[in-house]
Amino acid sequence: MLKKDLRSLLDYSPDTIEQLLISAGTLKANRPHARTTVFKDKTGVLLFEKPSLRTRITFETAINELGGHAINLPAESVQMGKRESVSDVAKNLERWVHLLVVRTFSHATLTQLADACSIPIINALTDADHPCQALAFALTLRERFGEARDCPVAFVGDGNNVCHALMILAAKLGYDFTAACPPGYEPNPGILASCQAFSRKTGKRLAVVRDPAAAVRDAAVVYTDVWTSMGQEQETAQRKKIFAPFQVNAALMAQAPAAALVSHCLPAHRGEEITGDILDGERCIALDEAENRLHVQKAVIVHLFS
Repeated sequence: MLKKDLRSLLDYSPDTIEQLLISAGTLKANRPHARTTVFKDKTGVLLFEKPSLRTRITFETAINELGGHAINLPAESVQMGKRESVSDVAKNLERWVHLLVVRTFSHATLTQLADACSIPIINALTDADHPCQALAFALTLRERFGEARDCPVAFVGDGNNVCHALMILAAKLGYDFTAACPPGYEPNPGILASCQAFSRKTGKRLAVVRDPAAAVRDAAVVYTDVWTSMGQEQETAQRKKIFAPFQVNAALMAQAPAAALVSHCLPAHRGEEITGDILDGERCIALDEAENRLHVQKAVIVHLFS
C-alpha cells in the first residue's frame, strides 16, 4: 500500500476532495473538540523555507487540537541541499516524527522529501502548487453556495502556484474557471492541460484570457494574489508595470455581477494587486478563507492517518 501524502490535488479524486471538505466542516462545527484520536501523541514537523503567518499558525494549531505536538523547524537550521542532502534530511526525520509539513520554493524539493521517506508529507506551499489554500477556498465556497457548482471563479493576475491550485480544484470539482493573465505569465502549460482534461469530463469551462473585465463578467468569486511571489523580488518593478491593468479594484468589480465576492490568499500588497477598499469591503471573503485553513488542514491530517 502506498503511503498517503498531499503533494497536489491533482493526485486526489473528486470524491476524496469532497470527503475532505465534509470532514473539515464537521471538525469546524465541533471545535475545539477534535473528536478524533488519529494524531494523538504524534509529532508533526513544520519544515519551512519561506516566511509564514497563516500556514504556520494553522498547522501548529491543527496538530495541537488533534492531540499531537508540532515542531517548527526553520530551514536555515537545516540547510537542505547544503549542509546535508534532501534525502538525508527525510530519512532522519522519518525515524523520529510522524508527519512532515513542507513549505518550500522548488516543488522538486517536496517531491524528493516525499519519495525519500516513509511518513506522510503535506504540501504547505511550493512554487508550483498550494493545495491547502485551494481546499480552504473550496470550504468557503461550500459555506456560501452550498454544493452548487454554478458559481464561476475568476482568477486575475499571475498564473502562479495559487492560480494552479485553484484551477486544479475547479477542474476536479466542476466549477467554471477563468484566469486573466498578462502574456508570458500564464499558468504552467502542463498543469493547464491536465486541468482542461478534467474540465472536459465535467463539461465545465476552463479558460485563460488576457482581459480581466471579460474574466470577471460572469464570476461569482473574483480571486487575486500578489504580483511578485517570494523568490521573485528582483522582478518587482517590472511586474508592477506589467500587472497594473490587472488590479482588482472598484472599476474592475463594477464589471462583475453585483453579488460577486472577492478573495485573496493573503498576505496582500494593498494598492498593488488589490485596493484596500475592496480587500476590506463586505464582498471580501479572504479572512473567512484564512480561518478555514485551520479546518481543512485538520481534515487532511485526519485523512492521512485514517
